[in-house]
Amino acid sequence: MVFVSDFIQKRLNQFVVLSERREGKMLHQVGGVRVALGLLAVRRTCCLSRLAHTSPQAREYKPIKKVMVANRGEIAIRVFRACTELGIRTVAVYSEQDTGQMHRQKADEAYLIGKGLPPVAAYLHIPDIIKVAKENNVDAIHPGYGFLSERSDFAQACADAGVRFIGPAPEVVRKMGDKVEARAIAIRAGVPVVPGTDAPISSMQEAKEFANTYGFPIIFKAAYGGGGRGMRVVREYEELEENYQRAYSEALAAFGNGALFVEKFIEKPRHIEVQILGDKYGNVVHLYERDCSIQRRHQKVVEIAPAVQLDPHLRDRLTADSVNLAKMVGYENAGTVEFLVDKHGKHYFIEVNSRLQVEHTVTEEITE
Repeated sequence: MVFVSDFIQKRLNQFVVLSERREGKMLHQVGGVRVALGLLAVRRTCCLSRLAHTSPQAREYKPIKKVMVANRGEIAIRVFRACTELGIRTVAVYSEQDTGQMHRQKADEAYLIGKGLPPVAAYLHIPDIIKVAKENNVDAIHPGYGFLSERSDFAQACADAGVRFIGPAPEVVRKMGDKVEARAIAIRAGVPVVPGTDAPISSMQEAKEFANTYGFPIIFKAAYGGGGRGMRVVREYEELEENYQRAYSEALAAFGNGALFVEKFIEKPRHIEVQILGDKYGNVVHLYERDCSIQRRHQKVVEIAPAVQLDPHLRDRLTADSVNLAKMVGYENAGTVEFLVDKHGKHYFIEVNSRLQVEHTVTEEITE
């Protein structure tokens, strides 16, 4: 495997790199040597697969000749493009309503899933996706972002079917998806966390006790989801019960589980996230940070990389903590570790997105 950016080659010197010139030429694009960060996972997996016949440590790998993307739209097209550059056949899946969508046209093969289902339900229909993969000799599935990308049951279904899941191991996806467990892992890794409950709360009384101990403002967060849903800030006792009920209802509707945990709310923080990449042998590197502090309703609006006016020592701490946390859980492939930074320059772990983020393209622009 050839990484077409000199920067990436230096940062990923722990990874196995093939130096075949013909591959180097194939990966270069006419307009320059841009590396597609979102597709590094595909390329890394391909690399390890090619070494299967020569490396005793990689005996479990078989050559990847065909990749399915269990997604649609821009991310599916990007993965298809990278696979085509690597000489790998591509497989698209589509719902009945997406028959004319471009991602179907860009793949070598395309198959209908979720017949009779609404579009979103079709792309969440694991049995159909696995069935198509097995019937058409798919070697690996890339989940893209959204849909099934952070579903540990999907990662496990791929493993059970003998199909490579291009992402973290199922157990790692599960741990990172459980915000309370992810918080506990961060504590064990020595990563600072915001003061909060160590387990989901089960009553309003627990929320009141937490507020009495740490003071207002506090924030309710969904224990089994993210993306800004199931989050409510409480600034005084009179708001406590109403916001508890609203956060519970939002979490239940969005994630099928209304469990909440409580944290001290950090006023006007910077939101900094670190892009990481890991391999199957315990090696993890970071690709620096992005500042996503400009948000609307807890949804990111603007991403800036590198983060402006970020103290170099703080940057070092953020990236080191991200790598250490990922190593502790045996993280593989692409992911993002998110932090809050308060006005005093102290940073606190929020969560790990165990998937490729939409924002990965911003990191691509600073790693050329």
